[in-house]
Amino acid sequence: MASKSSAEYYSNIKDMSPIRAIAETLMNNHLVRKVEIREAYEMACKQPGVTITDIPMCPDFVKLHNLPADAKVINDCHGNIIGRTAKARRFYHRLDPSKKNKLENDFREAVWQMQHYPLIKAEAVLGMDQDLMIKATFVTTESDAANLYNWLLNFAPFESVQKAYEASPKLPIQDIILIGFNEWTCDDPFYNNVGAPQLALVDEKHNVIVNMGMRYFGERKKGTLTLAWTSGIRIGMAACHGGIKEIDFGSCEDSQYHKFGKRSIAFYGLSGTGKSSHTNSHDNAGTLPRGFGKVVLHDDAFQIDLENKCCRAWEPTLFDKTDSRPIDHPDWKYALALMNHAVLNIDGKRIPVGQDLRNQNGRALLDRGLLGNYVNKCAFPKALVWLMKDSVLPPILKLKNKYLAIAMGAALMTQRNRAENVTEEELNKLVFEPFANPFRVYELYRDVEAFLSVADNGADFYCFNSRGYWKESDSVLEAIPLKTSLTLQTAILTDQIEWEEWDALPGAMIPTKASIDKILPGYYETYHPAKRGNLEQYKQLLADRFKQRKDYLAESDLKERPETQQELLKALQLKI
Repeated sequence: MASKSSAEYYSNIKDMSPIRAIAETLMNNHLVRKVEIREAYEMACKQPGVTITDIPMCPDFVKLHNLPADAKVINDCHGNIIGRTAKARRFYHRLDPSKKNKLENDFREAVWQMQHYPLIKAEAVLGMDQDLMIKATFVTTESDAANLYNWLLNFAPFESVQKAYEASPKLPIQDIILIGFNEWTCDDPFYNNVGAPQLALVDEKHNVIVNMGMRYFGERKKGTLTLAWTSGIRIGMAACHGGIKEIDFGSCEDSQYHKFGKRSIAFYGLSGTGKSSHTNSHDNAGTLPRGFGKVVLHDDAFQIDLENKCCRAWEPTLFDKTDSRPIDHPDWKYALALMNHAVLNIDGKRIPVGQDLRNQNGRALLDRGLLGNYVNKCAFPKALVWLMKDSVLPPILKLKNKYLAIAMGAALMTQRNRAENVTEEELNKLVFEPFANPFRVYELYRDVEAFLSVADNGADFYCFNSRGYWKESDSVLEAIPLKTSLTLQTAILTDQIEWEEWDALPGAMIPTKASIDKILPGYYETYHPAKRGNLEQYKQLLADRFKQRKDYLAESDLKERPETQQELLKALQLKI
């Protein structure tokens, strides 16, 4: 087997946290009934808020999990909350002893309430490659059957991978426990309250997530995945909220490409930066050489194994927004389950509408097959790309200095926009999400050290600007079309670009005129930093943005690694 039960993991049982002890006791209660995915589907179909649509479920999944032959995609509407709630999170290990004691007491009381409802549990495995598998158990009420069913779809039901799991090497990691209780009642102002109390309790050191008063499936999915990422960090891997694909140049018609073999490229970016567009693009807008092969590991979550120099996927499915998928979109044939969709009667059939008609953030669980050929393990990344909407950055930078490369990832940023009704001063403030991972529950320096190890193992780092590059001001920009960025992606995979120093940022490089104009005629004149209009104002904004990056990292928990922190801050020093 892979992960360990509590009895196996804790050589001194007193090392177990009270949070895990409470969760484990509930999990092992004889009144908690274990269900498998077929029964979960049948229960979910009867649950209030669920609509059985007339969209057939992806047939491969039906066969794999022995679901009814006529299984349909179900749509579960969650009520007022249709997204994750950051304000509900309470991190057990960050609290002082008195607040820890309070959380323990309140969790015990919540479990007492919970045991007055019929309870069910299910088991799943996180990790699609046999060498990285973690067992998870989800305990909840029968009224939450749709979330339990979706959770089994999102990960792998234990029974479907039991043989592989039992043959998997042991890891020094506890099994994951997830507790869900939608009917929780509490009037304590310590907890977030939106018409009802909400708590997302995180005990990352003991692999427990608790969702109280929270119906939205994304809390279950990302909570469980957060513990998987964190488990990987604990055993020396790098956690990746990003997409990665592997291109095989060995099958290209032109033999000059064969020398590149197989190369993986990973993309990290916040919503709207192009992460999925880069990962899922079929042929990089026609720029990949004829005859190439491509596999996708995942477009959202994976782990980099530094010891074995490979990448591994956590999930067999995708959890995608559907605002850009109309009724006739081909992706619906990969649908497994839906959340928060409008359902219309069209020609006597219940048809979901995937364009945020009912509410924002409509979501779908989709079979990974829509990505084309996929794998559970791929090559160590040849290239990692930070995707940023930062108008002071050229379309592409190669980050030659490893400390600069990791500093840019650790200070990965986004910006407010004018639709948010904020002041001009607020508009100029950057919002940082290190490594594009809002689900990090451990210290930032652990991610920094992990990605420094990725650099030490031979990966190259790049930064793509997916917003637009300063032309005359921060609002008058030189457009950077997606096709341009996809062409640049192919160019770095095939070593077509030669590089020169960007004099404003030592350690960062821009394409040479001779090399880039062969690939994208006119690129050098259009995007060279020295060609910016109102150059002095541009330099002022550039300086301000990098100062904000430095200030952010200076105030972070990198203070606990002062030598590393100083190297990162030094690497962000401009020369303008």
